[in-house]
Amino acid sequence: MSELKKQLYNLCLEYVQKRMEAAQLAIEEAQKASNDDTKSSAGDKYETGRAMMQQETDRNRQQLAETNKLKVALNQVNPSVVSDKAETGSLVITDNGNFYVAISAGTLTVDNEAYFAVSPASPIGLMLKGKKIGEEIVLNGKPYHIKMVI
Repeated sequence: MSELKKQLYNLCLEYVQKRMEAAQLAIEEAQKASNDDTKSSAGDKYETGRAMMQQETDRNRQQLAETNKLKVALNQVNPSVVSDKAETGSLVITDNGNFYVAISAGTLTVDNEAYFAVSPASPIGLMLKGKKIGEEIVLNGKPYHIKMVI
């Protein structure tokens, strides 16, 4: 099972890397477009286009900063650590879904099995914190019985 946690950790790492690369590429493209606009335009149209490109660059820089926060959070996770209670880095198997408590990265699939990568600060992450095998949480009126914590 420790191997499964390592696979989930690596999928989260890939998720973060792809987001960082996409944001960086978008920043470069917006800057290139802004520079190209400088060469071909004049007057108010030029200023409007340049302002829009600057907003796009700023938005992508913000996204890059948020993704860096995800990377920092992921660096705090040790996939080798096993605990009897749910905490950051835990894999929690329930009767209604499997949760990897690390970062919010959506659904990850390993061996045709779905795992939801959730942040420890998310509502479900907070509910799972400290829970052990046999305990239950209720999310949106739906009970989740904890079958395993790895």
